[in-house]
Amino acid sequence: MGCLYAAGRCFGKIRGLARPRAQLLQGWRTAKIVPPAHAQTRFASEAAAAKCERLTVRKQKDGIRTIILNNPKKRNALSLTMLKSLRSDLLHEAESNDLRVIVISAEGPVFSSGHDLKELTSAKGWDHHAEVFAVCTEVMTLLQDIPVPVIAKVNGLATAAGCQLVASCDVAVVSDKSKFATPGVNVGVFCSTPAVAVGRSLPRKVTLEMLFTGEPISAHDALLHGLVSRVVPEDKLDEVTMKIAGKICETSRSVVALGKATFYKQMALNRNEAYQIAAQVMVDNLTLKDGQEGILSFIQKRKPVWTHSAEKADE
Repeated sequence: MGCLYAAGRCFGKIRGLARPRAQLLQGWRTAKIVPPAHAQTRFASEAAAAKCERLTVRKQKDGIRTIILNNPKKRNALSLTMLKSLRSDLLHEAESNDLRVIVISAEGPVFSSGHDLKELTSAKGWDHHAEVFAVCTEVMTLLQDIPVPVIAKVNGLATAAGCQLVASCDVAVVSDKSKFATPGVNVGVFCSTPAVAVGRSLPRKVTLEMLFTGEPISAHDALLHGLVSRVVPEDKLDEVTMKIAGKICETSRSVVALGKATFYKQMALNRNEAYQIAAQVMVDNLTLKDGQEGILSFIQKRKPVWTHSAEKADE
């Protein structure tokens, strides 16, 4: 199942990721299956219990969606169920102009300990293991493919796939008590998939030291080497994160979506190819209503009025 979320139809050509909307969203829609009559009571009670113990909590206000990893008793492990819940929260009404930025945080002292190792035993089987890593890959790529900025707000330990989650977000604001590690080697499972995201954020030798030893790095070392954006005192974490999110909300959604998609595309190219694509996108940006509105508002010394759409400016 494909789950790469294009920034919008108008940006699909630039990114090469355009897909029919129905196909993009089919993975998080649940089929309507009616259970046998004798099982309905049991299923109803299980559903009620699951609802009371949601693994992620989604809230949204003033354009800012907060997704909270909500399983502190299990160190917010990225179980298959947790990953699917996170994916659903990310994709929920992702096309709406009311959504401007996403903040991912966690309950408890551990942001996320990574995969649930109980799901990786031989008893679960190859098919289950393959599904875990396939869904994890979908979620990690979705963070960068979704058209709005995604901010990780970290206050604690992030290890293995939890560290991968932080590295995959567009921005990461962390408290000074946070730590980051890829310790899979210590339990016989090298952190190869976390290394994809971490290795694209940190210098190669720093990444390999983390992978080979499993030792954590501090929040300040993570900032020094580029894994996170800011390190702040714990009591300032909410304030600083919301300030960044609020600033993003003041900009044009369509312009940000175009810019985010282009950034990740050009980063995978050599310099000359990157400039070729980026220059064309700058021209495309100027054809948008919001592109022209921003320039005119600056010239006229007034606050811009954004449409947040991909509509073209009048000729």
